[in-house]
Amino acid sequence: MKKETILGRPGSPYAKAVKANGFLFVSGNVGVNPETGKVPEGGIKEQTRQVLENLKATVESLGSSFEDVVKVNVYLVNVRDFPGMNEVYKEYFGPEPPTRTTVGVHELARREFLIEIELMAAL
Repeated sequence: MKKETILGRPGSPYAKAVKANGFLFVSGNVGVNPETGKVPEGGIKEQTRQVLENLKATVESLGSSFEDVVKVNVYLVNVRDFPGMNEVYKEYFGPEPPTRTTVGVHELARREFLIEIELMAAL
């Protein structure tokens, strides 16, 4: 197996992404704007859009695209946010969306995070 680890921040205990056997595995992302370091104001739609923009930038920088995404895992702090998340999600994944699992979680790393998304894509 050929494996390439893409590290995130120095000292972080996990990889930002891993390329292995023709696939790209991207760690969970939250809705932090990488330019400002802030979570967008508004709610689930704004955070979902920011998470997906972050993931899209990572995927494209590593040689893949959202058309090549095969699996997505979504973690919602409040499952009642599902309709809003789903509305934005549909904008990013067209008529042939990847498989997806969506689960409710008690909380994420910081209280202001409403959503976390991880994904797998073909290279």
